[in-house]
Amino acid sequence: MKRIYCFFITTLLLFSTIPSLQAQNISGKDFWVTFASVSNFPASSPALGLQIRIISGNTATTGNIHFTSLKDSVPFALGAHEVYTYSLTTPQIEAVYNMNTGITDYSIHITSVDSVVVYTYYGLSSGHGDATNILPTTTLGTEYYQISYLSNPEFYTVCYAVVATQDSTNLFVDGFYEKTLNEGQVYYVRNNEEMTGIHITSNYPIAFFSFNHCIAISTPACGYAQQQLPPTSTWGKNFFVPNSPHTLDRVRIVVTQNNTNIAQIEGGTLLTDVPGAQTTIDTLKAGQFVEIKISSNGCYIKANEPVGVCSFLSGENYLSVTPSQCWIPAIEQTIPNALIAPFFVASHVQLSNHYAFICTPTADTVNTRVSIGGASPTTLSGGSWIENIAANMSFYRMPLYQNTASYYFSNSAGLIVLCYGDGLGVSYYYPAGFSMRNLSAAFTANNIPYNKLSEHLFCEHDITFVANIEGIHPNAGSLKWYINGDEYVPARDNLEWNKNFPTGNYLITMSVLFEDNSTEIYQDSLKIANCEPVFYANSVLFENLQDTVFCSKNVHFQAEAENYTEIKWYVDGDEYVPENPLDWYKNFETGEYEIKMVTLFDNGKTATVVATLKIEILWIKIRNVRY
Repeated sequence: MKRIYCFFITTLLLFSTIPSLQAQNISGKDFWVTFASVSNFPASSPALGLQIRIISGNTATTGNIHFTSLKDSVPFALGAHEVYTYSLTTPQIEAVYNMNTGITDYSIHITSVDSVVVYTYYGLSSGHGDATNILPTTTLGTEYYQISYLSNPEFYTVCYAVVATQDSTNLFVDGFYEKTLNEGQVYYVRNNEEMTGIHITSNYPIAFFSFNHCIAISTPACGYAQQQLPPTSTWGKNFFVPNSPHTLDRVRIVVTQNNTNIAQIEGGTLLTDVPGAQTTIDTLKAGQFVEIKISSNGCYIKANEPVGVCSFLSGENYLSVTPSQCWIPAIEQTIPNALIAPFFVASHVQLSNHYAFICTPTADTVNTRVSIGGASPTTLSGGSWIENIAANMSFYRMPLYQNTASYYFSNSAGLIVLCYGDGLGVSYYYPAGFSMRNLSAAFTANNIPYNKLSEHLFCEHDITFVANIEGIHPNAGSLKWYINGDEYVPARDNLEWNKNFPTGNYLITMSVLFEDNSTEIYQDSLKIANCEPVFYANSVLFENLQDTVFCSKNVHFQAEAENYTEIKWYVDGDEYVPENPLDWYKNFETGEYEIKMVTLFDNGKTATVVATLKIEILWIKIRNVRY
């Protein structure tokens, strides 16, 4: 037998109209959310505001906002391109508001019938706040690095939160086992140490959030920051970071691989006096980070290995803005169009300016259009294009004045949209429009990632393989597939193929030749099992029992099952526990009995086999006959 084994009243909302989740868009139908405390304010504080923003796509939809700890939901309904804003009540805030290190069930599960985009804001009415986009569950992963900012460890704290999307989720921090969570549980960590570069891994996909209670960048003015971070599988090597009109904008770059070189930084100055940061950009180790001050024409970053980049918006003093945090997507993560819905509330006069950064290839800036309130598309207005020659990218800082109209941006060459707002002592900053493409070469087998195959048992024999590769060499034969060391020639150069496998174990290998003539190998074991268990009663197959009558009380049961964790038997609905579930006997009286065998397999799947057992004991009287 085997075992398995934050003061926010205004934000900008965006919906990217890429139609399919299969393209790993930031729109989706399933999301997990949690929040963290701001400056130790209690959840019941009237100054505290938590909000969820949901925007629909091209079709109307319905959905639910489910509060895990309350076991209660709030339904919502949206027409096409509509925005739903929900402000949490005090009991709901208390049910999602993490303050102390440990495990809670303080999560929110948002589901919808059709694709939506979700954002949240957390803040105080007197200042401090930030927004973040929420990533759909389909785009989550099992490996993350923390990107945060510790400016004064004596007074300010940094945090992270992990939300489990499946039961029995094991968390590891820097390679060491930390906790096990079930679906909807949150593991929240808070301290006053630098956390940037902490490595978080898990056996199932998780949602990972970075929180900063009070960031102060070269000024006493500090601000709350929050950002959901994408998994490392979507981190890239080329980035373009726009710059706000403020003078202290910073970028933190975290590396994922040893011997990472940041080959190019154009439009930025490496800072050598930041606690915890590296003072060189060569031969960096996994988890190390560097910090850069951005110049006025934006910053271009190029690395030889995938890195994560966050920009920190910051002003000069209390009269400008307090810092906020924004994930910067890689240049490869562009999308063709995006729909933004500004959201203004008059009661929050400090947060008075709202902008959209539109980043696109310089050669195609003339093709960028915006449709405001459904009007005919026009060129952008209110700003000007700023070019970064090294990146071949430009950005446009467009003010958003119309508080009730939608803004639909488009450019067939691709664009990335970031949104920010600022005012007296407050700001927010978040990525509003980008894709979630997997930028590392990988493949799946029936939607299971290749590096998880050995942990999974396949009951199905027909397996579909799908490769996701960036930068493959254009020559024929650059992609090869191997089964148990032998090339499977019919799949050569195919990003998608399928094959029917007999029961057994197989080593699946994908070999990729990239544009730089380097070759990488990706492989793991594929285990195909017979997940259709059977049993016999006195050597009669269960399917034939209905046509069989046994004359013996004593019935011998034998089961056949592979890769199982547990087998349970039931007689007329009552569980019967034999010493050996694969081979056992039982006495029966005359009658009919329902025999059920329930098998739990290593991959968590269950199979049930039911049959009717008929017993008829015949008594024959023999008379003595005298001859």
